Amino acid sequence: MDSTRRDRVTLALAVWGVLISQVLLYPGVSDLVSALGGSGDISAGMLFLVAEFAAFVAFASVWGAASDALGRRTSLIVLGALGGAASYLVLAVLPSLGTSFGVALVVRLFGGAMTIGAFSLSITMLADLAGGNGRNMGAAGIAIGLGAALGSVVGGRLTTVDPLAPLYAASVVLVGVALLVATVPDRAPDTVRVSIGEVLQKLVARPVFGIPYAFGFIDRMTAGFFALVGVFYFRETFGVDAAIAGAVLALFFVPFAVLQYPFGSLSDRIGRFTPVVVGSIFYGVAIVAVGLAPSFELAAGLMVVVGVFGALVAPATMALVTDLAPAGERGAALGGFNVFGSLGFLTGFIVGGVVADVVGYLPSFLVVGFAEVAIALVALRAVKRLDAGRETQVTLSAD
Repeated sequence: MDSTRRDRVTLALAVWGVLISQVLLYPGVSDLVSALGGSGDISAGMLFLVAEFAAFVAFASVWGAASDALGRRTSLIVLGALGGAASYLVLAVLPSLGTSFGVALVVRLFGGAMTIGAFSLSITMLADLAGGNGRNMGAAGIAIGLGAALGSVVGGRLTTVDPLAPLYAASVVLVGVALLVATVPDRAPDTVRVSIGEVLQKLVARPVFGIPYAFGFIDRMTAGFFALVGVFYFRETFGVDAAIAGAVLALFFVPFAVLQYPFGSLSDRIGRFTPVVVGSIFYGVAIVAVGLAPSFELAAGLMVVVGVFGALVAPATMALVTDLAPAGERGAALGGFNVFGSLGFLTGFIVGGVVADVVGYLPSFLVVGFAEVAIALVALRAVKRLDAGRETQVTLSAD
């Protein structure tokens, strides 16, 4: 195996590990929140998940821009992974100390600030590799999907044994991520380094990034919706336990993972327009269909369909970011993408949670699903124009 392929596999495993650690907590979030002193209802679960992603929003671009300015990524990933591991251990011991739920939320903020560094910069290091942006982002996507799939299944099982068990497991996984990434050499582009502020100013000066960022926002909003509302929906509507809820999440994440790499490579060949725009429309419709399903079996089966269309959209959207970003600014560009993605997760938690709590589950599915359809229709021409520009650049490079 050549060094590029080996590093692609290693970095994909790192992304996979970070997602496992994160999703381990989702199927049993109500049980975990209760153990940490919260009420265990959808509102408390929303606060617990929002705390982590608020830190993601605040620190994603900071990590990315810092890596561009310093010219190194590996050591920063190790630091972020170890910091995240420590936060999970602290959460696990809080119940024995008799602390309040508010203390747990503060620890979640710290953990999110550290973990986003490991996650975002691992994806950035994948983008630094040769071999095609679609292929590299496909590797990231399949790692995200498989990590979420395994994390949801294992997390649900662990919760039935002990609500705190997923925390210990998440800490061990992140230590493994740190050890794994330490073996990967830095390939940060050898360009003139600028300050963090200058990198971020360049991003603000290039509003074209707003197009893939908007898609990333909506796509991650749907993921946040399923991570919170989806779990409560299946547990309350169909009366399943945490283990079954985790398995249902896996029905989405497995096809989402397995198809990411081939769909990412496909977008390198046919362009970004069809996967991003057409895929988003069908993705949104499938989400609504889950909320309309009259039986558990049909709703669970439709989660597979949601995963297929999600896999079509995700790697092409991330690849569109790397298409637009100069090599020396990829860290900040993908960091910005993760900021919008994390804002999307927050919106999925908050909007989905509030709508489900106040109006009901079906309206929340309608809001989130049709938001995905709306962004595709609104941005249709802009994506077509960007895709045409990418194809022109590819043709000129070939000549």
